[in-house]
Amino acid sequence: MIPKDIFTKIRRIEITTKRLATDVFAGAYHSVFKGQGVEFDEVREYQPGDDIRTIDWNVTARTGRPHIKKFIEEREMTVMIVVDASRSCHFATTQELKSKLAAEIAAVLAFSAIKNNDKVGLVIFTENIEKFIPPRKGLRHVLRVIREVLYFKPQGRATNIKNALEFLSKVARRRSVAFIISDFFEKNIAQELKKDLTIANKRHDVIAITLNDPKEFDLPDCGLLELQDAETGGRYVVDSGSRLVRNRYHENSIKRVQERENLFKSVGVDAVNIFTDKPFSHELVKFFIKRKKRFR
Repeated sequence: MIPKDIFTKIRRIEITTKRLATDVFAGAYHSVFKGQGVEFDEVREYQPGDDIRTIDWNVTARTGRPHIKKFIEEREMTVMIVVDASRSCHFATTQELKSKLAAEIAAVLAFSAIKNNDKVGLVIFTENIEKFIPPRKGLRHVLRVIREVLYFKPQGRATNIKNALEFLSKVARRRSVAFIISDFFEKNIAQELKKDLTIANKRHDVIAITLNDPKEFDLPDCGLLELQDAETGGRYVVDSGSRLVRNRYHENSIKRVQERENLFKSVGVDAVNIFTDKPFSHELVKFFIKRKKRFR
């Protein structure tokens, strides 16, 4: 039984994100993420004008009359939502925590998927695989996905995206659309992830949704600060009053983001940059429009 306060929050996020999925992303999702290929529909008798390449010779031989195989476009897809639950995602200096944003984004994508009659699955990871929900359809299933992203309590603290990608390859046998929602705070990200992202993107349509906060780029000028690494627990004292320190902090942040973006480009992974101080819907809409134009 879900506690009343948690149920209320889930209901609130359902109403908000369901409206976004209907009003903002109506049609956009369907036009951008279509099913792959065709699937078998039925066998029927040959009619003049039918493509002779579709003749089913077994049925033709059995009945003595020519029959063809009929195919229809395959629309159904599997959408895998892969969410980073590491401690660095439980951070924000503005409106919402990255983890809350991740839940809202996951909800919009999940509602968009079920409106398109697609299956939705969920992977929650830290340095370990914390939770896996196999792909299914339906509103109850989507509400379960939202509840898990919002209130799941992970055991781990750190980030291991490589592990998450390997797990995705094991559980998603058919081609899927895989949204990886993370701040991608991982050391040596290019060296660690290039091979696994390349493999994953060949098997699936991988889209990276990056979570960012403004203070991760610019350190405020407020004297001595004690900072704690959310994932390792290490504590550091920095002099934010020093222009040199602030400049170095900014340069390192820009370098990290550039390495991340260069990695995505090098392996052909689309990326959407989301910030805690801006509505995420605007960036998702821009992404849908850009992608739709590219695949026309």
